[in-house]
Amino acid sequence: MVQGSPASGYGCLATTLLLLLVFANPLLSSCAQVEPGLIEVDYGTSPFFIDDSSPGSLVEAIDRHLSYLSRASRTDSFDQISGIPQEEFYKSLTAFKALLVSSPDPIKLNQLIRTHFQLYRAAGRDGQHEMLVTGYYEPVFDGSREKTPTYRYPLYGVPDSLIVSRNGSKKVGRLDENGSLVSYWSRREIETGSLLEGIELVWLKDRLDAYLLQVQGSGRILLPDGTTRALHYAASNGLIYNSLGKLFVDKKIMTREEVSIDAIRAYFDSHPDQIEPMLHHNPRYIFFNWGDDQGPRGSLGQVLTADRSVAVDHGIFPTGALGYLISRRPVLNDDGTINHWKTFGRFVLPQDSGAAIKGPGRVDLFLGDDYYAEKAAGSMKEKGRLFFLLPRATVEQMN
Repeated sequence: MVQGSPASGYGCLATTLLLLLVFANPLLSSCAQVEPGLIEVDYGTSPFFIDDSSPGSLVEAIDRHLSYLSRASRTDSFDQISGIPQEEFYKSLTAFKALLVSSPDPIKLNQLIRTHFQLYRAAGRDGQHEMLVTGYYEPVFDGSREKTPTYRYPLYGVPDSLIVSRNGSKKVGRLDENGSLVSYWSRREIETGSLLEGIELVWLKDRLDAYLLQVQGSGRILLPDGTTRALHYAASNGLIYNSLGKLFVDKKIMTREEVSIDAIRAYFDSHPDQIEPMLHHNPRYIFFNWGDDQGPRGSLGQVLTADRSVAVDHGIFPTGALGYLISRRPVLNDDGTINHWKTFGRFVLPQDSGAAIKGPGRVDLFLGDDYYAEKAAGSMKEKGRLFFLLPRATVEQMN
């Protein structure tokens, strides 16, 4: 999920909008340890690595990942998970990029991968190697810097009353009248109590749009003059995330298969009295800041690359490693309906994360910001396989 998805508390991104609505819920040396979420793969049973997406997009994503690795602390998660020094990740990814630029044939590429990397597979759900693969995108919503009868639903900047304490463990809250740190106000309290007047960043036309932007954590606002501005996650109120889609399923309004953004929107259009109590079922609230025009950023702070950036659990998977994802994506008709599904395989970078993206069986693929991305992200709930290429003890120039 993109930086600061509300389910993430910081990043993701990473998470697909539909899934957040529906389901909130021997290496380098003898001292190297690999998290049980990764299982070593014999190259005799490994996939043949063929990439179905643009080589240029992969180089772009690698460059952004190298920028992260060059600045990352040695205490970052990839060092803890795999025991591999960040320098090895940096060198191996640099060498892999040089290999790509040389445009090797597929057979040579696979030979070199086997020479320079040890292959691991994500354990998957229930240790069966199967991943739940979803997609997410950067949405665009109508909004205004001024409140009007048309634009009535605010998104806020970070309030001064929000306190983030990192004394041992991170705690988010506010100070009460006695100066004690207590839980921050919930969504219901914020939206019904006029508690944050004066720090509105923008006003949206639609109440559900304002909620969905908080679920997505990042997006662009189309202003009345035709210009757009990026809005990025800045902070949350620290409260638990409750899934709206799951609420629909629990109330037996829809089945899991029936839940979609369009279906939820249609239900609220027919039952306007239900939108407030159902949205308030989720106490988590997101605060924003204005972003730049480079695109949404993942939890590593890097701009996401469409079809290359993925959100995974960084407590299980090493963030320094190159990944390879196999799954299916929808092929759409001109009207946005699905014509058929197509298998894909491509190299990906773990550049985002999210609280709904937990465990060794979840991966969320960033699809971009266009019409296809929006439609595909609302449909992807596919099975897949995820591999990680971890550098061997000695990384030599690949040639």
